[in-house]
This record gives sequence, structure tokens and C-alpha cells, in this order.
Amino acid sequence: MIPFLRYHDAKAAIDFLVKGFGFETKFVAEDDDGKVAHAQLTFNGGMLMLSEAQGEDPHSQHITTPREAGKPTGGVYIVVEDVDAHAARAGDAGADIFYPPENQDYGGRAYSCLDPEGNMFSFGSYDPWA
Repeated sequence: MIPFLRYHDAKAAIDFLVKGFGFETKFVAEDDDGKVAHAQLTFNGGMLMLSEAQGEDPHSQHITTPREAGKPTGGVYIVVEDVDAHAARAGDAGADIFYPPENQDYGGRAYSCLDPEGNMFSFGSYDPWA
């Protein structure tokens, strides 16, 4: 599965996701107005796709953003080795860490945060595939 998110300022979102969370930019396509029509970012073998939230885009009729909804409507969980170091990096880049790193009853350690546009991300050492 590849999660897909919409951002009001996709270029700033890409910069944050790279700096704050450690994603790598794989592909970015811009429309004629210079807005991000489609982007692919990778992280440890996984991928996140995103685009600019634009009123006339067919996706905008079916997907809202946290800003429009008033709160996140879902989240993305990503496995990381060093949860505390990752949380520090994300916080330094401006993530709103609302659930600080904590050991989990089911195993591993995790934290949750909001990116600058309010999308929820959780990072943890628990790997449900292992």
C-alpha cells in the first residue's frame, strides 16, 4: 500500500517531510502553474505520494485536508529504529509532537505527531510484519 496525502503547500510539505522525517524525494511533477501535481517520497523501502490540494482536481471532491476538516482524518504509521532520535529530529523541524516517545504494551516504542499542515504520523520501533 502507498498512502496518498493532499497538502495546501505541497512544496513546503516535501521540504518538511525530507528534513523532519527523513523521507527522500523520488519524483515530483508540477502542473503549468508550478504547483505539485504528483510527488513520490520514499522512506526505508516504503512510499508516500502527495499532491497540492486544488479545488478543480477530481481528488478534491473526495479527499479533504486536516485544515479543511478541522483535524486529522487518518494517519500513517512508519517503522523506525531509533524512535527517540527520530522524534527529536521531527520536533526540531517543527512537528507538533502530541504523543511523546513511550514504550508500548504490545512491544516497541512509539510517538505521534502532526506535520505543519496537520497530517498525523506515528513512528515506532514495533514492526507488525516481523
